Amino acid sequence: MKQFSATGRRKNSIARVRIYPGSGNVVVNKQTLIDYFKRETLKMIIEQPLELTEMLGKFDIIANVHGGGLTGQAGAMRLGISRALLAYDAELKPILRANGFLTRDPREKERKKYGLAGARKRFQFSKR
Repeated sequence: MKQFSATGRRKNSIARVRIYPGSGNVVVNKQTLIDYFKRETLKMIIEQPLELTEMLGKFDIIANVHGGGLTGQAGAMRLGISRALLAYDAELKPILRANGFLTRDPREKERKKYGLAGARKRFQFSKR
């Protein structure tokens, strides 16, 4: 049984994804997809590359994700699945590229600056 693996990153999240030909089972950190990602939108984000390439239900996916929050982890998993599909079949590249699934989102959290409430927010100005 051949496996294809890839890494996806988003914000502070890292997802190591392995796909195998199978029946469509998705395991995230030794839990089912439904148990780990409870929001429907996150499941939708993860399944986007599979739906686009019409591979939904053809692969079993095992993913280890850590860091960041659930939204970042879902985005990291989407990139990892897209890259793993690319390793499986290079013909899928134009479809995945056109929909932006192979582009790593470079946006990161901006650091807090001294003298400010956050990265840009200032403390309330007092005239007196």
